[in-house]
Amino acid sequence: MGDGTERPWNRTVKPGIDVVAVDSKTLREAFIRLPWSLYGDDPNWVPPLLMNERKRIGAVGAGMDARRQLWIARVDGKPAGRISAQLGRDEDHGHFGWIEAIDSDAVFDALFAAAEGWLLVRGAGRCSGPFSFTINDESGLLVDGFDTPPMILMPHGRPYYARQLERLGYRKEMDLLAYRIDTRTPLPRSVEKIRRLVSDDPRITLRQMRRERFEDEIRTVLDLFNDAWSGNWGFEPFSEAHIAEMAKDLKPLLPAPAFSVAEYDGRPVAFALGLPNINEMIRDLNGRLFPLGWARLLYRIKTGRYASGRLPLMGVRKEFQGTPLGAALAVAVIEQLRAACLKHEVYMGELSWVLETNKGVRSIIEAFGAQAYKTYRIFTRDLAPAKAAR
Repeated sequence: MGDGTERPWNRTVKPGIDVVAVDSKTLREAFIRLPWSLYGDDPNWVPPLLMNERKRIGAVGAGMDARRQLWIARVDGKPAGRISAQLGRDEDHGHFGWIEAIDSDAVFDALFAAAEGWLLVRGAGRCSGPFSFTINDESGLLVDGFDTPPMILMPHGRPYYARQLERLGYRKEMDLLAYRIDTRTPLPRSVEKIRRLVSDDPRITLRQMRRERFEDEIRTVLDLFNDAWSGNWGFEPFSEAHIAEMAKDLKPLLPAPAFSVAEYDGRPVAFALGLPNINEMIRDLNGRLFPLGWARLLYRIKTGRYASGRLPLMGVRKEFQGTPLGAALAVAVIEQLRAACLKHEVYMGELSWVLETNKGVRSIIEAFGAQAYKTYRIFTRDLAPAKAAR
């Protein structure tokens, strides 16, 4: 695509720039390692684990899912940007993701020419993102909060990315908020009063993870999540395959106190899931677990050598939402996690992400004293008008 000719989606790829589909292990490695050339001067960037990135991307070439594709943009043969395109649940709605690039209009033009063109050929009339690869993976473009490192499974970014997307005609669709809380902050009296609705009800019990039934516990969490979040903006249910993969990945990392469930007459009705902030423990590994990195990471997890954690999943069954008891259940599972954090001297927590429009959840976590400190934006653009000259 480096011949400079006009494409049907009306973006010009300038001479000296070519965009190549990732169809080999060599190109996959170049795709994965590109951020190392972009963040050398950013003290808040955390090198991802190369092993995890390879697993997230999966097979390339003939084995790659026909519903997604990756590209690398090169300037004079040197990698300068990357992007993915994938079809959403509604095939008329495409997504982009994995966006990283130098601050070059020409490179961004070339990357989005590839992604948008691929989506248009497959019938998508709109493109939103970034999602890498789905909303249940890393989502959103960081637009506020560049001065602190990202938490586990949250993206980082460059400030100019948003400007480049807006130049290309993308507009805000939704903001995803990350809240920060000092777990040592005492529970406000008003919140304690709400929590008593749970402690005073004999039909409700709170418990932590039963580690001997780990896979079943993960299924419980995801069943609750799929029920609690169904109907929310951007919702995609977790699949059975995703459940199995998540259970396998989380087991070595998840201490029992990081999981709280509320049961009503013995039936799980609310949950909160916390994760130790692995990013704290891998910053000095430079993406590598071998030969010694894996041993260091496991030792750091086992000895509790981390001071922060993230609450990525929390929910209350729909039948309780919008009721005083539903609010009390949410408070109770979060409070149980907060108490566990204090016990293990984890004093900084992130609750992320939260839809900017989810006033109910926002009001609950703000009542704990949490403050929004990072904003991740989902951008969108209609593709069909791009067929006409601008």
